[in-house]
Amino acid sequence: MSLVQIEPIEDGTITFVPGFQAAGVACGLKKTGALDLALLYSPHRCVGAALFTTNAFKAAPVVYDQRLICDNPEGLRALVINSGCANACTGEQGMRDAQATADALAELMGLDPDGVLLMSTGVIGQLLPMDKICRGLQMAAQSIAPTLDAGHDAARAIMTTDTRPKEAAVRVRMAGSEYAIAGMAKGAGMIHPNMATMLSVIVTDVAITAGLAQKALSEATEQSFNMITVDGDMSTNDTVLLLANGQADMPLIVDEDSEAYRGFLQALTHLATALAQGLVRDGEGATRFIEVVVEGARSRAEAKQVAMSVAKSSLVKTAIYGQDANWGRIVCAVGYSGVDIIAERVRVWLDELELVRDGGPYHIDEERASEILAQPDIPIRIDLGMGERTATVWTSDLSHDYVSINAHYRT
Repeated sequence: MSLVQIEPIEDGTITFVPGFQAAGVACGLKKTGALDLALLYSPHRCVGAALFTTNAFKAAPVVYDQRLICDNPEGLRALVINSGCANACTGEQGMRDAQATADALAELMGLDPDGVLLMSTGVIGQLLPMDKICRGLQMAAQSIAPTLDAGHDAARAIMTTDTRPKEAAVRVRMAGSEYAIAGMAKGAGMIHPNMATMLSVIVTDVAITAGLAQKALSEATEQSFNMITVDGDMSTNDTVLLLANGQADMPLIVDEDSEAYRGFLQALTHLATALAQGLVRDGEGATRFIEVVVEGARSRAEAKQVAMSVAKSSLVKTAIYGQDANWGRIVCAVGYSGVDIIAERVRVWLDELELVRDGGPYHIDEERASEILAQPDIPIRIDLGMGERTATVWTSDLSHDYVSINAHYRT
């Protein structure tokens, strides 16, 4: 029997974790009248950990949350996420609006403002319409609930160009203990990793120290959210947040070498990977989910660098969209990745079909290639022939719809 048992929960949502409540409301931030403000609340103090964008133009909620995670990592109680406005590149007024949002919710719910985290997503360079935000906070505070419907509403409220919410939940059993992990994410475009990607919040009732929560989130993110790319653009608002309320009946995880920590990391990585892959599958205009596996590298870093080079290539992505087995575009992206490769050792497969051997074409079956490229999931495997390390990156194809969506994003 496996050391840790991870049971995916069908129709799982953020409120699957005991002790967390949620709401999703419409307060007029979206022109369509759709849900646009989410609230997550815990009656118990939570340990928090987070990763943020490394974009120099950090949105006001990112700067605000960075301070809270540093100053109050064990006293977090609530999270407000608004769509429709990123509150990015908004200067001092943006920071004042962020603080005012936290203050308003704290007053409504009897909380310390330093226990209220914030996220925003939407158009850059616009100020938050604070009258609508305050109305939304009142509505959310009145409707917050621990139900699955409330969790699903919250996940829908944070969507922008997403066509569907991204949610996942698991039940974890290990060494006589049982706990839950659940999360939601938003993002379909402006997705490219560097410390974190898009917006995601993960909650759990596991008992863990703040330091180990941060370590686990960093390690899980490196294997999941940092292994995806849709369009190579990194947002000003990217945040991945972990909240642990410690309500599970289990000993506190205090040792990174313990089986309990390793089990939690495994389960957290499983959940984060499900969310990350969901983002790619819903990439703006995407028609194909592409998995790029690079093996035979000298180091994982080099394997990832090559995989990302292929996954980011517009020519590779458009070839996949056009169902064209143009292997030359793949080896070209391998060659300009910046990794010192030996071209004569490179092999490339499209699913089980070998396209390239020893750096050149290998008995290409165009009919079989077309059959593979007609499927929704496209596996690409590249062997560099130089070592034993590997890395896997997930991306989507590049279609006409991607251009249309982003050409008219503000209209």
